[in-house]
Amino acid sequence: MRILVIDDEPKVASFIRRALEEENYAVDVASDGQSGLDFAKSVNYDLIVLDLMLPQLPGMAVLQQLRAARIHTPLLILTARAELDQRVRGLDAGADDYLTKPFAIEELLARARALLRRGSGSSTEILQVEDLVINTATHEVTRGGQRIELTSKEYALLEYLMRNAGRVLTRPMIIEHVWDLDFDTFTNVIDVYISYLRNKIDRGRDRSLIQTVRGSGYMIRAEE
Repeated sequence: MRILVIDDEPKVASFIRRALEEENYAVDVASDGQSGLDFAKSVNYDLIVLDLMLPQLPGMAVLQQLRAARIHTPLLILTARAELDQRVRGLDAGADDYLTKPFAIEELLARARALLRRGSGSSTEILQVEDLVINTATHEVTRGGQRIELTSKEYALLEYLMRNAGRVLTRPMIIEHVWDLDFDTFTNVIDVYISYLRNKIDRGRDRSLIQTVRGSGYMIRAEE
């Protein structure tokens, strides 16, 4: 899942980015409101973490313009402004949650997971296709009760496939949600990681869950 952090405090933004990347999210950072708005309009993010006090364009204006453009990406306001009227304004303008600074990183991660579940239409931290199970809170992956060890990027790719089970995901879609802005779109890294996942998840099994849709992309689904 790909997250955009819009915050002009370098230390705070770096701290949040590291914490989210340790949870296997792809993360982009914008240091001002205008560039954050441009990022959010050009990339299909799964979650936006937005500070309110930003240079060039205030966070509230970023939020209002996103919602006016019918971009309904789940959005968490993260700000030092704790006044009740500010929280009410933010939520009424279309924010999905509001967290004040200073904050515990564990709470931010929990709120991010909740918003990502809501955005994907899931009400649980457990994703399952046949006997393949992911616990998105602990990142534990099992198939047939047997634990499977994945690298952070393998896990991120698998979670995206699982959240969209039965849906064909094109390479551009996978790039947008699993890799960050530094990704080289001309490499075959997606095919390589799909191969890694197949070796760990499908090899030696009676049924293959990860499928190639020729000319389109990849999907994960139970065999009919």
